Amino acid sequence: MQTEKIISNIAKHIVLSAEQEAYFISLLEHQEVKRNEFILRENHPCNNINFVTSGLLRAYFISPNGKEHTIMFAKEDWWITDMYCFTTRKPAMVSIQAIEESIVLSLSRTKLDELYQKIPEFNKFFRILMENAYSREQLRTVQNLSFSAIDRYHDFVSKYPLVASKVPLKHIASYLGVTPEFLSTIRAKEK
Repeated sequence: MQTEKIISNIAKHIVLSAEQEAYFISLLEHQEVKRNEFILRENHPCNNINFVTSGLLRAYFISPNGKEHTIMFAKEDWWITDMYCFTTRKPAMVSIQAIEESIVLSLSRTKLDELYQKIPEFNKFFRILMENAYSREQLRTVQNLSFSAIDRYHDFVSKYPLVASKVPLKHIASYLGVTPEFLSTIRAKEK
């Protein structure tokens, strides 16, 4: 199991002893995810929070009119889940699918609760993770309401160049709330 990256990710916010690291690692489930394979499907139980060790995933939902809406991407060294459903134990609102072959380390809600009890420092770690995620989502909402589509695209490319270079145009368009044709036109004008 590749654990160096997740331990490094955690070390950004909390310090663990070797014993605590070993215990944490023992709680993780290793998943090798093929391209286009799902680690979560809409309306299914959302039991895990996932760390991307390698690869790239996306979370999306399908609206009643059948249109896909990408909520987020997760590249190496990022966490991903349907947080609302993970914390409330309700069926997933989103699906999470691999855009490319990926390796994911998953932590179940039950094991996360055990972790909070055994190593209280993880309360701080996940609080920081959630604060950062909430801040990003609030900024994204403000930008979606106030930036033009072209400015949202440029902001996305400047913040996430690796994701922008690997993700199909249609997924970037659904993340930005524009049509693939509109995004294609923007790209063509900038070449």
